Amino acid sequence: MIRSIKYELKLTKGQTKKLNQSFGNCRFVYNWALDRKIKAYQEEEKKLSCFDLMKELTQVKKKEEFEWLNLSGSQQLQQSISNLDNAFTNFFKAKKGFPKFKKKQNRQSFRIPQNVKVDYENFKFFIPKVGWVKFYKDKEIKGAIKFATVSKTPTNRYFVSITFETQEQKKFGKGSVGIDLGIKYLAITSDGEVFENQKYLKSNLKKLRVEQRSLQRKFKKGLKEQSNNYYKQGLRVAKLHEKITNQRKDLLHKVTTYLATTYETVCIEDLNVSGMVKNHNLALAISDCGWGVFRQFLEYKVKDLRVIGRFEPSSQICNICGDRNRNLTLKDREWVCSNGHKLDRDINAALNIKDFGLRASTLNANVSH
Repeated sequence: MIRSIKYELKLTKGQTKKLNQSFGNCRFVYNWALDRKIKAYQEEEKKLSCFDLMKELTQVKKKEEFEWLNLSGSQQLQQSISNLDNAFTNFFKAKKGFPKFKKKQNRQSFRIPQNVKVDYENFKFFIPKVGWVKFYKDKEIKGAIKFATVSKTPTNRYFVSITFETQEQKKFGKGSVGIDLGIKYLAITSDGEVFENQKYLKSNLKKLRVEQRSLQRKFKKGLKEQSNNYYKQGLRVAKLHEKITNQRKDLLHKVTTYLATTYETVCIEDLNVSGMVKNHNLALAISDCGWGVFRQFLEYKVKDLRVIGRFEPSSQICNICGDRNRNLTLKDREWVCSNGHKLDRDINAALNIKDFGLRASTLNANVSH
């Protein structure tokens, strides 16, 4: 079983400078490789493969104006080209959009693909061209290390995520459950359990607006370099966004871990979140729920995750008799079918999602293990 553990790094000023240099070099190589592939396509040259670009990079590093690239490990730079190759593969498979150029303001990262060194006696981690750096004490890895990813957040925090293979097996629950995701309540199960939606973005929205307005007032149009106060305020905004994100992820982790350890089979809907947020009246509330992250967590935690088609009428069908109410609206939280069965909209939907997910012949169903 493949697992990952993430540690926060404790860097000195010198190590921080070297690490930022490595992030910048990897970002430069990624953008350089993307630019080369785009120009090769426009000029109808031969297709540049991942290995062609790596060979070309070796020659670029020998040029005097690019000597600073040698301040980073060669594997880190080559991995940036591999990442770009994977991005193009996902694009051609229609999994993601066309690769974009990386920006300094976004999350920075690079991968150490092999020879990862960890000293748990002194809680240190080795980064090529940087040296041994300390990290905060946490769980110790028990297994064979595969690779490590060093990252930097917009709030200037540094992490290393170590991926390893272990013989330990996950503990799964028994039985099956259907889950209906919502706005008022984050999730309602077919067993009647309700998980509250804490709405962390909404509760911090007033403070976030104040900080963002202050940031906007400090921005000077037409200047390439802004004032120090602008960058300080930008850090405050980034920290508040990070706090909201961490709060939401903490809740989603707790709920999904509970479901994975309680049930063997979990059935959910394939929600069109990107389409739903186009409704400006609900966009903020939907984004605050984190439905996409909720499904992502379930995909690697649950033993048997079943995703039913997004066009299944789970809310309109009576789970008892099968009668369908085509006039059901979002305002209707309870309804009575033509046979007299009184239904709670959310629990009824969760029961139908469970039934659809467990049927082998469910149309458009996606089953992941």
